[in-house]
Amino acid sequence: MIEVRNLVKDYYGNIAVNDISFTVNAGEIVGFLGPNGAGKSTTMNIITGYISSTSGQAIINGHDIFEEPEKAKQSIGYLPEQPPIYQDMKVREYLMFVAELKKVAKKERTQMIDDIMNLTKINDVSERLIKYLSKGYKQRVGLAAAIVGYPEILILDEPTVGLDPNQIIEIRELIKSLSKKHTILLSSHIMQEVSAVCDKIIIINKGKLIAYDTPSNIARMLEESRELMLTVKGYETTVKYVIDSIEGIREVKYKKSDVADCIDVSIKMEENADIREELFYAMSKANCPIIEMKLHQMTLEEIFLALTHDNVHYDNDTGIVADVLQESEPDYYESKEAEE
Repeated sequence: MIEVRNLVKDYYGNIAVNDISFTVNAGEIVGFLGPNGAGKSTTMNIITGYISSTSGQAIINGHDIFEEPEKAKQSIGYLPEQPPIYQDMKVREYLMFVAELKKVAKKERTQMIDDIMNLTKINDVSERLIKYLSKGYKQRVGLAAAIVGYPEILILDEPTVGLDPNQIIEIRELIKSLSKKHTILLSSHIMQEVSAVCDKIIIINKGKLIAYDTPSNIARMLEESRELMLTVKGYETTVKYVIDSIEGIREVKYKKSDVADCIDVSIKMEENADIREELFYAMSKANCPIIEMKLHQMTLEEIFLALTHDNVHYDNDTGIVADVLQESEPDYYESKEAEE
């Protein structure tokens, strides 16, 4: 439904979009994720034909947005970050105006607007002036306008920005319901937002594509960054000796614990390795009781921070991630590798 090929946008030497390529298939909800200024809105503005690209292509339902703009735009419903609604019009009046602009047949307009207002839950404000509506209702009106004409593709740029928690939940549920009949490209800089509704996520940073995969696959491929956190009672030399005897460990760091007579240990395991049971019995045999053990796995928020970190590269084919969270590691740990 959406195919982006080698898209570039250069603002007089400032490259906002740098050779991005991706595909959104029919029926998918794809999250478009990145920090502020990453190039999300620029990419969406290009895809919708609002601005031109320096080079590359955006194919919408088989039509190039630059060569066949009218045919391509017939398939798009667009909700910009700031909905372009007319504040001095009433809700129903505005949606009828949008239907006219989209060339919806006159005999279909009234029923379509009624159905869309019911879907977006704005029936109760249909005769109110838009300028008197809350931020949440204005966002719903903008979304309703995007749905008018029942386009096959919905492109939503930061649809929950500025909303309160209850309004965010309502918009998320609405987006999920829309996915039954529409292909959706959803932009956000909030990881929880994307993971709550999307089948796949695209992550960009500084105009470059960093990752494109399902949230679960990205989390799984970043599994090597999981850490086993221990608080062990005993002499540090004994604890180190026990840990050195166990296979499947990639990196170990130690620090003096706040718990009396204990040492805190951070262990990064090899991929697919789980040393917890072996470690428990080994420490027990060495008379070094484990006071606390917990496995820290990266949250989606941490994944986002890791992938948008400078010099990080995620290989979508191999899942290899370079330099993940290097800057965030506590400097009070003594590295096993440094000792060696």
